[in-house]
Amino acid sequence: MLVAMAGLPGTGKSTIGQVLASRLGLPVIPVDAIETAILQAGIDSDQPTGLAAYLVAEALAEQLVVSGSGVVVDAVNAVVPAREQWVNLAARTGEELRFVEVVCSDPELHRSRIEGWRKSMPHIQLTWNAVEQSLDEYAEWTGASAEVARITLDSVEPLGVNIDRAVAFLGR
Repeated sequence: MLVAMAGLPGTGKSTIGQVLASRLGLPVIPVDAIETAILQAGIDSDQPTGLAAYLVAEALAEQLVVSGSGVVVDAVNAVVPAREQWVNLAARTGEELRFVEVVCSDPELHRSRIEGWRKSMPHIQLTWNAVEQSLDEYAEWTGASAEVARITLDSVEPLGVNIDRAVAFLGR
């Protein structure tokens, strides 16, 4: 199974994705870590490092799926082209795709997560202001990705509750 996480930075999608992957015995491909490595390699941040990270994640996910493993892709997937990337990968490989979208309905909790996240990934410049602005740019679920099964989890709920919901949604 190909599981694509979705949600703004700081919503808790990486935490949910990691625990979910562990519970399902699947590897995780974290786009943020790939982009951090690209930036640490000296590629200028004014280059399309985000796009490069998504393409690397896609190549890795395809290799894992083709080899018979499922995978959890940990990415924001805020725009339709990013989501369609996973739809196309699933179609190419014949793998089932599910989206797990994570939101955080508590703005103060969300903000505090962004503040902590910035300290752990200093190469990626992210501010609370930028996350608030990206709420307006977070695309509606349209196109082929809107036809894919999706669950939305609110990370203000206990982690165990969200994991149980996600596992049930994935049918595992």
